Amino acid sequence: MDGYVPRLKTRYQTEIVPELIKQFEYSNVMQVPRLVKISVNKGAGEAATNKKVVDDAVEEIRTITGQHPVVRKARKAVSNFKIRQGMPIGASVTLRGTTMYEFLDRLITLALPRVRDFRGIPDRSFDGRGNYSLGIKEQIVFPEVVVDQVSVISGLDLTFVTTAKTDEEAYALLKAFGMPFVRRGNEDPSTETV
Repeated sequence: MDGYVPRLKTRYQTEIVPELIKQFEYSNVMQVPRLVKISVNKGAGEAATNKKVVDDAVEEIRTITGQHPVVRKARKAVSNFKIRQGMPIGASVTLRGTTMYEFLDRLITLALPRVRDFRGIPDRSFDGRGNYSLGIKEQIVFPEVVVDQVSVISGLDLTFVTTAKTDEEAYALLKAFGMPFVRRGNEDPSTETV
């Protein structure tokens, strides 16, 4: 792996940066937005009754991302959901550098096309500060997950953190990477998550 540069990182440096400089008329290369990290989160709401759910979530995220996730614990007790403070309720991992670019490449080229009735991802999940969130309904769209070994089909959340100052710049950056966005008004409103 020494000297290995991911395909999307090379594409960012050679194609995307000049394209964004031209589009937004940046005066300096350092103004061009870049992808900083991707956060992958999986909640395990059934953890209150079944301890194995959290272990399954940890193993699935490890398989999908190639990195060991952190177990997330409840910050406060919620009696209606039988959750006590400090109880494990999910898992998350933050991807940076080579691992991040490899995950993004697999997401765009392998996982998203495997979503049933896929027409693109919504473009309205930007937060106003250049970050994008995406919910995936079924973890089995990732080819690394073996369907026969999955006990419960559940979703996970992805957050793409960029240095973009506006949603327009973040949209242009992620679109240049190959994210299959669907413009507003062209998609069915019931398909907020894929």
